[in-house]
Amino acid sequence: MSDPDRPPVVCLCGSTRFMDAIAHVAQSETLAGRIVVRPEVVSSARSPHGAVLDQEAKTALDRLHRAKIRYADEVVFVAPGGYMGPSTQAELVYALDLGKPIRLLTGSKEHH
Repeated sequence: MSDPDRPPVVCLCGSTRFMDAIAHVAQSETLAGRIVVRPEVVSSARSPHGAVLDQEAKTALDRLHRAKIRYADEVVFVAPGGYMGPSTQAELVYALDLGKPIRLLTGSKEHH
């Protein structure tokens, strides 16, 4: 049973190398009246702001993000230039398996 007073929840997915783009989409989605959940911790060695995490912590973050996908009413994939790494691809398969509505943002056009 859904609450008609609860705004829709969107989960943002994408490579953490695109955290600036993810933040931009989060702002747009929030201004559109949606509750946004997204990755918050960058665990990549490529990022100057990334945390150095062990495999156990990375696995826990993956589980947490899958919970965000389950909680969401819609899953939005932020994929500048169409890029999706292995983790993001796995999240896409997971969201599709759950039957979640999907939106793909590649920077040039939006796909449903």
